[in-house]
Amino acid sequence: MFASYNRTTVVSDWHEGSPIVWKGEWQGTAYEDKGVILQLQPGRLLQYSHFSPLSGLPDAPEHHHTVTIELSAEGAQTLITLTQDKNATEEERARAEANWATMLTALKQFVERP
Repeated sequence: MFASYNRTTVVSDWHEGSPIVWKGEWQGTAYEDKGVILQLQPGRLLQYSHFSPLSGLPDAPEHHHTVTIELSAEGAQTLITLTQDKNATEEERARAEANWATMLTALKQFVERP
């Protein structure tokens, strides 16, 4: 099963312990990131590991981020809480924050469209 947005395709069978792969293009460079689904509670929680060769770092556990996306009800709205660990520098944290802000803005536009 896969989902596609912009130039990224995500491939996984969406079960805990299963691989997850992102394939696409970033600033003109093809990439294939990888990870593992760590926790999945449909409609509530998705947690996965993530490694990108574009980081220039070796593919070792200490270079894999853990991304956690939690959904919770807040009145008639849904609150999304997103965290990503292991940002080695302030610059890396700021870049990740900007990327996530772009993704969350696109998600908001998608779910609120008429």
